[in-house]
Amino acid sequence: QVQLVESGGGLVPPGGFLKISCAASGSIFGINVMGWYRQSPGKQREMVATITPTESRSFADSVRGRFTTFIDDRKKTVYMEMDHLKPEDTAIYYCYAEVDTGWGTSTFWGQGTQVTVSS
Repeated sequence: QVQLVESGGGLVPPGGFLKISCAASGSIFGINVMGWYRQSPGKQREMVATITPTESRSFADSVRGRFTTFIDDRKKTVYMEMDHLKPEDTAIYYCYAEVDTGWGTSTFWGQGTQVTVSS
């Protein structure tokens, strides 16, 4: 099994900065991609950002230019820096990882970390 543990969520004022991280552990032969989705009340979960071990990144239009991601393949950890935060960024942020377990490729999810943007 693979476990994903997020950290770093919290309350930040509009225009502020926050960094969240996600560490993967368990039966990991290799990581194909890691990233973040988010879900706010009454809305569907949406992709926020992804990154591969070769640092190929993708971002949702709503966060491009404000968010960025980093990956430490050795530590199996992904980080997301969120700048110029807006109230509409308020959501639970879920880490995910597409992992080669040695038995095949599977996708795993973290429990989520709350990010609240409010004055």
